[in-house]
Amino acid sequence: MKKLLACVQPFATEALHHLRHPTRRAVALSLAALPVLLLLYALILIPFTPSIKDVRKAKSQQPAVVMSVDGKELALFKRANRDWVKLADISPNVVAALIATEDHRFYEHHGVDLRRTASSVFHTFTGDLQGGSTITQQLARNLYPEEVGRARSLTRKFKEIITALKIEAVYTKQEILETYLNTVPFLYNAYGIEMAARTYFDKSAEALDVLESATLIGMLKGTSYYNPVLNPERAVQRRNIVLGQMTKHQKLDEKKLEGLKKRPLKIDFERQTEPVGMAPHVAQHLRKWLIEWADRNDYNIYADGLVVRTTIDSRLQKLASQAVARQADSLQASANAEWGPRAWGTKKELVRALVRDTRDYKAARESGQSDEQALKQVQADAATMRALREDKTRLQAGLVAMDPRNGHVMAWVGSRDFAQDQFDHVQQARRQPGSTFKPFVYAAAFEQGALATDGFVDQAVEIPLGGGAVWRPTDAGAPSGLTMTLRDGLVYSKNTITAQVMQTVGPAKVAKLAHAMGVRQSRLEQVPSLALGSSPVTLKEMVSAYSTIANNGNYIEPILVTAVEDRHGKVLEAFQAQPQEQAMSLAHAQTLVDVMRGVIDKGTGAAIRSRFGIQADVAGKTGTTQDNTDGWFILMHPQLVAGAWVGFNDNRVTMGDYWGPGARSALPIVGDFFALSLRSRVIDQQARFSAPQTGGMASQVNDWFSGLFPASPAPQPAPVPDAEVILAPEPAPPPTPPTPSPPAAPSVLVLPNAPSQAGPPPGATDPRFVFIPSRPVAPPDRGGVPILRESTVPENAGTGQ
Repeated sequence: MKKLLACVQPFATEALHHLRHPTRRAVALSLAALPVLLLLYALILIPFTPSIKDVRKAKSQQPAVVMSVDGKELALFKRANRDWVKLADISPNVVAALIATEDHRFYEHHGVDLRRTASSVFHTFTGDLQGGSTITQQLARNLYPEEVGRARSLTRKFKEIITALKIEAVYTKQEILETYLNTVPFLYNAYGIEMAARTYFDKSAEALDVLESATLIGMLKGTSYYNPVLNPERAVQRRNIVLGQMTKHQKLDEKKLEGLKKRPLKIDFERQTEPVGMAPHVAQHLRKWLIEWADRNDYNIYADGLVVRTTIDSRLQKLASQAVARQADSLQASANAEWGPRAWGTKKELVRALVRDTRDYKAARESGQSDEQALKQVQADAATMRALREDKTRLQAGLVAMDPRNGHVMAWVGSRDFAQDQFDHVQQARRQPGSTFKPFVYAAAFEQGALATDGFVDQAVEIPLGGGAVWRPTDAGAPSGLTMTLRDGLVYSKNTITAQVMQTVGPAKVAKLAHAMGVRQSRLEQVPSLALGSSPVTLKEMVSAYSTIANNGNYIEPILVTAVEDRHGKVLEAFQAQPQEQAMSLAHAQTLVDVMRGVIDKGTGAAIRSRFGIQADVAGKTGTTQDNTDGWFILMHPQLVAGAWVGFNDNRVTMGDYWGPGARSALPIVGDFFALSLRSRVIDQQARFSAPQTGGMASQVNDWFSGLFPASPAPQPAPVPDAEVILAPEPAPPPTPPTPSPPAAPSVLVLPNAPSQAGPPPGATDPRFVFIPSRPVAPPDRGGVPILRESTVPENAGTGQ
């Protein structure tokens, strides 16, 4: 020992001598303190990394699921487009390639490979960047990208190491491999080995051979750079490197290596779309809602296994989707004929306006081209113009159904195809409702004391709008000059009668009642044309309001979610329907239901019975806006109220005169849905409204007696078009509506403080109207609900359908 000390002493003395220099001493102290400082820094970072609890939680992550009222899965809220597969269901070739290439000492370390880390640090200092992360460290980044980070920094490396050690403490090696292979991204929205196998090779992960496995594992070094679809040569080079690593670490027979390297790359590429489920628009709506709920209640919708219980009935949802698809496809054939290349070419001004909305046009303008130059350039591109025409003339539709007794939303179809159009035409789209708004006008009149047998004169109407402007609502046929009851005014959707009722009741009262009945999100303009549906609303609002009618005048707020549960079935929060509000009296609601039965029995909705054979107790209303821009139909049954809208997303593109009215576009969707629902016995064929029907014995006797002493002839309503050839196969044409038979000598409605509506057409002495001698009343013209713009006074305000 003495000899050893004697040998060391000179060196120690010399070292101490050198350390007397301040700079050298500082360097030595820094080097000695560095490990301690790094350890302290690591300890400081520990609270900023995922906790052991979080790591354990990740082990049992389960996405939220949305369930129907009858226990069927509607949607699964996954964080990414992946299908989790067990390690036993993954090809051994994949596991062998992964370990040989990414971490060949995987089974020897506890999350961090010190030798590989030291080698990586050395090469980094020499300018040769190398990855030193183990499979567990890579998993830490994949599972906790926000907590760990992805930027190349010392902080990220420490967080990665700490998290990897925690993962190794909780997961087994097999669980780490399974989790890694199910979370790693492979481009094209494919997460995990199963989705990657389907995307690039059209097979399951279990069926991957050694070449396919090497190709996919090779992508992990740089998914875009080694993309086998866009960069096949690089992908082959990287694949062969992986094969070499497998041979080097005894995962592949060396005799097979050269032969495998010479094999060409065979890709069977198909981008995988995430399954949308049977109610995609419901899922889209609920995902946003559930994220907010989870944030408030400290849950994660992608990990905590939440279960959302909804009111959607999977049977009705399937039938609704089927009806929308079948009828809208049939209508699309008519739209294609209406807007074919030849017809498209004749709409020059419209086409130019549509072109101006395209990105290509805007890019051309930004490059300095004039309007004409940009238009000419875009219109010269046949592919662009064809795509524009197909996009703008793709017909859209929406359908929603509710149970009027409790406000439960039973079915919700927001568009024809969610993959092509995610826009929700049930809750997001606001469109003019046309004549489907008329029941609110008549309801307001009934609330003020009017009777269904009261009458107005079917005459030309001129209503001042202020500033000298005049609104002249007309119908398809010329006014008869005869008295028509309120019942027939609504049954046959007479614009002139409805406009007069609105003038008597007042727009403010109609808007207030419509709001009370369910139109609560959209702003209603308190103007005369509101009577014919000039204010845009949502389909959901309209069906909710009609549900109020069907529910004896009591409004119930629509409800979609009944409860949120945890993964074990414990109710975390239950949602009850709000107490119902009386929007209109029972008697008047019953009167309105009975009047609207007539729409189905003999009015504009007669195809419900003649074409679809529905004999249940139902009532409803059609609606069409100006130039057939929108088609509406809503049908009420004691147990179900359903409504549909049909049109184009761009309201400058309109439907045809023959197939565009609500009776021919929206009605078939609802009729098909109801017929299927009744046939499937999801709703009861025998259910009856509480409102008495006017078709009883007393009514028949009254009609017979009225026939003995007839009043002046009743007006002949415009007939409902009697062809339905664009709808279901060989549809039976609805009969022409019979001439209405009002009770004898119908009284003319006179409400308090309202002038009489009887007498000759309005003239200069009538203060309610503006008389313009130099401009005669416009002849009847088949128009629609006006799209009010500046300095525009529509001559026409409804199709009467």
